Amino acid sequence: MKEPQRETIKTSRIYSIDILRGVVMLIMLLDHVRERFFYHVTVTDPINIEEVSTALFFTRELAHLCAPIFVFLTGLSAWLYAYPKGKPSRSASSFLFKRGLFILLVEVTLINFSWYGEYKILFLQVMWAIGISMICLSFMCKLPHKWIGVIGLIIVFGHNTLIDFILTPNDWGFTLWTILYQRGYIYSSDLLSIKASYPVLPWIGVILTGYFTGPLFSDKFTKERRKNILMLIGCCCLSLLIILRGFNIYGEALPWEQKDTFISSFMSFINFKKYPPSLDFLLLTIGIGMFLLAFFETVQNRCTTFLKTYGSAPMFFYIFHLYLLLFLYKGSVYLFGTTQVEYFGFDHLWQIWLCTIILSIVLYFPTKAFSNYKIKSKSRWLKYL
Repeated sequence: MKEPQRETIKTSRIYSIDILRGVVMLIMLLDHVRERFFYHVTVTDPINIEEVSTALFFTRELAHLCAPIFVFLTGLSAWLYAYPKGKPSRSASSFLFKRGLFILLVEVTLINFSWYGEYKILFLQVMWAIGISMICLSFMCKLPHKWIGVIGLIIVFGHNTLIDFILTPNDWGFTLWTILYQRGYIYSSDLLSIKASYPVLPWIGVILTGYFTGPLFSDKFTKERRKNILMLIGCCCLSLLIILRGFNIYGEALPWEQKDTFISSFMSFINFKKYPPSLDFLLLTIGIGMFLLAFFETVQNRCTTFLKTYGSAPMFFYIFHLYLLLFLYKGSVYLFGTTQVEYFGFDHLWQIWLCTIILSIVLYFPTKAFSNYKIKSKSRWLKYL
């Protein structure tokens, strides 16, 4: 009796979501390897295309896919939790609230320590944004489904109107506004500083739109129909981006400019602000994400199986890879010293890519082992990972 139940749990998963999440995990690994071993080459937000190489620009641009797609899939997965296939629907509110709090706890403890091996600066980054977004969704998921979509789309499309609204530390509401949209330090002392690195308001909009999209993955839609709708959404996102960005109408504070070469002009065109994510940034990344999600609907091979493993245990992989990178960096400094002024770092970008490929293979085995253990285990706390 127990064995068939485990099989049902395994087959009820929608593998295209796990595969896409796995893609995001590996791209994120690349970006974190870059941050750890190529930190001596500054990359601003938005990127100063006059100061970085073309290869570094596109390496960083590739990483821009991670947060929007992952947050969108988090909302989508929340809907699937509330409406599991072949089972009665249930409220996701309590689970989302508790998991959001759990993610916030992990962010300010394990994850923050993994960056520098100390607690001098508390960075409220992507996991913070996900945790806050999940808590907000835990309340909003009680609303009528269409209103969740309306609110999410209003935030996604309307937040760029707030870009010029800036508060100073002496203004009333500065801390809340910095957390929601402005980005910056919300507390500073000799012992500890706290920086809100990921303004949460746009990400709340993204998680709501992900939840709103959830019914596409119900039994009411065949794979082929769902694939066509996902591709249509992707086309709409990218078409709207071309219009808004092409004429510098709305959606990005930094206008693009015609350059001497096509590649330089293209770099200017897709050079978007991430903190907070502009509308154009979200249209590009979510649009590409929809095409990838549609593509993985019908593709099953060794590569997707490899990617699916990472997507089935994202929290474990996230924490594990950060501590592995911390260990490797500290060990490199101990063995070789600081090779890039005050940092240890590689000389060439191709070394970052090579290191990422090697680590993706090494990390596969512990991630797969944990994923298998999570599937077989009856432990309730594991569902939070």
